[in-house]
Amino acid sequence: LAERFGQPVIVEQKPGGAGLLANDALAKSPPDGHTLVLLSGAHPATAALNRALPYDPVRDFGMVGTVVAYPLVISVAPNSEIRSFPDLIARARDAPGKLTYSMTPGTLVHLLGEWINIEAGTAILGVPYKGSANALVDVLAGRVDATIETGTASFGHIRSGKLRALALSSPARHPALPELQTISETLPGVEMSSWLGLAVPSATPRVIVDRLNREIRAFLESPEVRQRLADLSGVPTPSSPEEMRALVEREIARWKRVVELKNIERQN
Repeated sequence: LAERFGQPVIVEQKPGGAGLLANDALAKSPPDGHTLVLLSGAHPATAALNRALPYDPVRDFGMVGTVVAYPLVISVAPNSEIRSFPDLIARARDAPGKLTYSMTPGTLVHLLGEWINIEAGTAILGVPYKGSANALVDVLAGRVDATIETGTASFGHIRSGKLRALALSSPARHPALPELQTISETLPGVEMSSWLGLAVPSATPRVIVDRLNREIRAFLESPEVRQRLADLSGVPTPSSPEEMRALVEREIARWKRVVELKNIERQN
């Protein structure tokens, strides 16, 4: 964007609260197109997992467009007796509450695991971890049966043989691993990707939003950008502002259903 606009673009890190601090700062910024936030698939998940937020997750944001999507991947240790995702589901149905998967509570990984339980009629137990490193150790040691992680975190382990992938969450198979089936091939309708997308304050003039959207689409056509995204398991997914807004609304509704059906503790 800095190159295309001919002016500096400053990246300001605002960690904390699963994006809450950054999102709140954006929602309260002047609607002049000079302040943007990079939202992710965690944005609708956070909305579903919190009783109250300092902003409205839809109305306070002018969605510009999505940039990239990347799948979550269910994997097991290479020597695991679980041979495939259908085998995992069959074993889970035969022995309710016996199989486990690693997850960080209140994340997309957690929500996807419980969504699978809902649609498959299973009771695979989520084992909480603060990070993926310790989870990986326990999966490889056989103390946990499976792990769910982003493609960004797991594709390298899969390619090296450290993990064996069972399925990925995206609607279609991933170009980097075309032989790997999707969850929805076994559980129709269970499909989601995490994503990144840009947003501005809600009152930002539409002419500015449209200009930003055009620039996103333009740089996503760059072979260099597409390769960099592919190296991180990402698939370029340019969208219109309306499509991004609909995506956020749809995912908030989906995750609220999962939270309610599985009695997942909400914050605030």
